[in-house]
Amino acid sequence: MARTIAELPKGTRISDYLSLGVLARTFPLPQVQAVLAAQKKTSRRQRELPAHVVVYYVIALALFMQVSYREVLRCLLEGWAWLLGPRQAVKITGKSGISQARTRLGSAVLQQLHDQRVKPVAGKNTPGAWYQRWHLVSLDVADEKENVQAFGRPAASRGASAYPQIRFVALVENGTHVLFGTRLGGCATGEITLAPEVMAALQKGMLCLADRNFFGFRLWNQARAQGADLLWRVKKNQRLAVEKRLPDGSYLSRIYPSERDRRHQTNAVMVRVIDYRLEGVADAEPLYRLVTTILDPSAAPAEELAALYQERWEIEGALDELKTHLRGAQIVLRSKTPDLVRQEFYGLLLAHFAIRGLMHEAALKVGEDPDRLSFLHAVRVVRRKLPLYGAVPPSGEEDVP
Repeated sequence: MARTIAELPKGTRISDYLSLGVLARTFPLPQVQAVLAAQKKTSRRQRELPAHVVVYYVIALALFMQVSYREVLRCLLEGWAWLLGPRQAVKITGKSGISQARTRLGSAVLQQLHDQRVKPVAGKNTPGAWYQRWHLVSLDVADEKENVQAFGRPAASRGASAYPQIRFVALVENGTHVLFGTRLGGCATGEITLAPEVMAALQKGMLCLADRNFFGFRLWNQARAQGADLLWRVKKNQRLAVEKRLPDGSYLSRIYPSERDRRHQTNAVMVRVIDYRLEGVADAEPLYRLVTTILDPSAAPAEELAALYQERWEIEGALDELKTHLRGAQIVLRSKTPDLVRQEFYGLLLAHFAIRGLMHEAALKVGEDPDRLSFLHAVRVVRRKLPLYGAVPPSGEEDVP
């Protein structure tokens, strides 16, 4: 059962971590300004909404999905006067001005900030984030609703669904629920099309878990080339001839890029195969089959890897946080153009990362498992405290230009 951060040991409050603003701490102003400069989006003249303000505003939108544009801006600026500088009056512009400012900013800034900043946060002492020497991450795909021209409408039982959808593929850090390496496309874009870009976020020392829909020779090798180890489920009819039986019941086999290579036994890659069943589990399939790059059973026994694979479902919790608790059930992305949909989506990911990083920090300080803390409670606290703790810049005593 999830605990609220308010239920942590006496004397520890989530607000202890908000004195400089969770967004400013997670995405420091100098880094935001550097990304703006790299994208040539720095404001060239003074505006009611300079570009760096709009970046924080887009992230704040994700925290207040059911609040009007102007009210979110007021909430942000009244507490974060340092964003505009000490000598400039705060003016809450209208919806048209906000839309123009967001359009000027575009989506590339938010995506670059995401790619640079959103990384795994677990330390060696983070519960659930490690298996032996491996850093656990999982790969999955999800859908989000918005914008028909750019992203398309998925089929429904009667014509098309009510809302267009975007599809995204992401890695999730087990133990913290941090989503990273995310890439998005239209609903007609397959996960295998998006996955190669996501693979670039894998690193040596990671163990990546993935569902059977991702398995294929090319993608397997792309992921393996990043230096990570892999534990992926495959379809039970996958042709995997037994080459050598191993003491733990697993066996070595080979995968091939094509049927021609299989016939001629060329260009093969060695894998270890683990077949198992889930006894006493309702709706369990008759057979589960995993393949892994860890060929030595003494380093990772088959029974342990089979149990470990079930942790891949942690990503479902992370996606639920993003789609239900942060965005809100039945709430669609409200942007009206494809580029602003992408912008808003990356703002949603950045907000999720900020909250998850805060929860991880709070949990470790008191020796708690981040998974046991309530994400919804953390969101509510951040929403409540956001306007109250930004009166000074995150750089301390220095003025913000």
